[in-house]
Amino acid sequence: MIEVFADVVCPFTHVGLTRLAALRSELARPDVVFAIRSWPLEWVNGEPVDPSFIAHEVELLRSGVAPDLFTDFRPDMFPASTVPALALTATAYAAAPDLGERVALELRELLFEQGVDIGDRAVLDTLAESHQLTVPDTIEAVEADYEEGQQRGVLGSPHFFVDGTDTFCPSLDISRPDGDMRVEFDHAAFGEFTARVFAH
Repeated sequence: MIEVFADVVCPFTHVGLTRLAALRSELARPDVVFAIRSWPLEWVNGEPVDPSFIAHEVELLRSGVAPDLFTDFRPDMFPASTVPALALTATAYAAAPDLGERVALELRELLFEQGVDIGDRAVLDTLAESHQLTVPDTIEAVEADYEEGQQRGVLGSPHFFVDGTDTFCPSLDISRPDGDMRVEFDHAAFGEFTARVFAH
């Protein structure tokens, strides 16, 4: 199992998980499951995530790294908080690891590819019911993940842990050479990372 601490609104995570899932399918390795843990950026930064900032990151990714993704991302449908969605994900993982992964990926699909507000309780209830789950009324699991991530030195979203090693955002090269963000796909780092992921 691959652990990744991430927020559901992080577009870098969406790219990384999508590419990993595609490679897993290509290699016929359904035994490799992603344990996607909570890393709420609103707690990290002490304020709600700015949808215009995420929209800028999405445009950078869509313009070069991932033109096939973010087909209907809508900043006006951005969730006010991701904590309820992260709590639902944790509930799904508690039921079964593969179910947790499905819910985590479906939430990202709703947000980035369908333009749905995943902070809307009705949206979360519908998703939960489709998997015979209930949206939890508590956020202890999110708090526990966040505390553990801090203890383990999580640097940001996404931060992966595989076979005793960890790495931040292995699929992308993110830099600011002139003050503006530049994002490129890091083929070498992604290749090295996926070699570890699918080594067994």
